[in-house]
Amino acid sequence: MSAATPRLANGKPDFSGLWMTAEPGCGRVSGPTSGSRLAQLAPPSTKCAVRGPTMSRHGFNMGVDLPGGLPYQPWLAALVEERIANQAKEDPHIRCLPDQFLRAYGLPHYLKFVHNPALLVMLNEMNGTYRQVFNDGRPLPEDPTPSWQGYSTATWSSDTLVVDTIGFRDDLWIDWDGSMITESAKVRERIRRPDFGHLEIEITVDDPKAYTKPWTTTLRQQFAADTELVDEICAENEKSSQHLK
Repeated sequence: MSAATPRLANGKPDFSGLWMTAEPGCGRVSGPTSGSRLAQLAPPSTKCAVRGPTMSRHGFNMGVDLPGGLPYQPWLAALVEERIANQAKEDPHIRCLPDQFLRAYGLPHYLKFVHNPALLVMLNEMNGTYRQVFNDGRPLPEDPTPSWQGYSTATWSSDTLVVDTIGFRDDLWIDWDGSMITESAKVRERIRRPDFGHLEIEITVDDPKAYTKPWTTTLRQQFAADTELVDEICAENEKSSQHLK
């Protein structure tokens, strides 16, 4: 895992590989949980062996490491509190809808990155969804078609890939508590591969409709060795939503 960072033909880091969270909740949390309670149950010092894809600490609440939690607008703070209270019964994930990429980083499913100098493709084994990050010099479109993953372009800053994304659908959940981004969101990721076995993804969300100020946190991924993506089709024999009515 600590071997040298692999490189693309242009000398930049190659992010190709199969990835899963490097920051598991370690079984200490079992459902939607307030950020303050989550910080008590699974603080940054939480450690356990990562043997396969599992729910990350940030997968429960994206603001777990932020002092005071995510800076929700009052309407979103009330909505998240309601979603926690009703065990997130409207969660789009359990209703077999696509996972927005911020949320996908923290869910118990493998992600596969396929990288070349002009394009980074992220494949999610859950429902076979994908995301494209264009690194060919194109600008962000002025009025992209709203989508689950948005429209992403990237540039290099030394060995860090800086990805800017706009063009989201409204009300996209980014964690199990029901924190969300809106169609107004701009997301920046700063992706690093410090060695062979790890990714560091610093994310900054600027969404004045949902949050009182931009916020930043870091998500960490670990290389998954000796395995591969496996079809996981949510709608096949899906029964969870029936129990949440």
